[in-house]
Amino acid sequence: MYLHIKRFADIFISLCGILALWPLMLVTAVLIKLESKGPAIFKQQRLGKGGKVFEIYKFRSMCQGAEHTGSGVYSSKGDARVTKVGKIIRATSIDELPQLFNILKGDMSLIGPRPPLTYHPWPIEEYTEAQLHMFDTRPGITGWAQVNGRKDVEWNRRIELNCWYNENVSLSLDIKIFFMTIFKVFTNADNENTKETVTANETQKEEVTV
Repeated sequence: MYLHIKRFADIFISLCGILALWPLMLVTAVLIKLESKGPAIFKQQRLGKGGKVFEIYKFRSMCQGAEHTGSGVYSSKGDARVTKVGKIIRATSIDELPQLFNILKGDMSLIGPRPPLTYHPWPIEEYTEAQLHMFDTRPGITGWAQVNGRKDVEWNRRIELNCWYNENVSLSLDIKIFFMTIFKVFTNADNENTKETVTANETQKEEVTV
């Protein structure tokens, strides 16, 4: 029952968010275009509910062609590929705002497991039966794994946290995650990717902020 209410709430909140934040999003897009060549919106394939592939939207925070530099998909502190505007929108999580449109489309929810890449940490065929429960609900802009370490959590543990969320999803838990997320954003906590092994295939994509 709650999941049906959650979907209506997602639509309402995303619409309100777009109406309230469109000036900020417009200014952000203009600043990105003025600073560097390339589109203001970065699109990337991710795994959503039921393992279905969808295209996630983010404001581009890296220079065009960053995926061809050989530095891999993960950016760390001091990464030269991140633009000046990109550093600001990453630190404030403004780069995630276009995902409000993903919510309207039905690809995502405000709160839920962050959608992984189609090939990283591994293809969906390599997820265990238990890990596949991470895809039982719509992925979110923020989630239980994000407020419990965000990018400083090893992938197996992230998946465990996401599965736990899907087993215990409730209004009270979503409210808790919402306020914990606000704290994380304002303190910029756990917002740098930890060092991970990156394969040659992963260098074909531009950027990952998960």
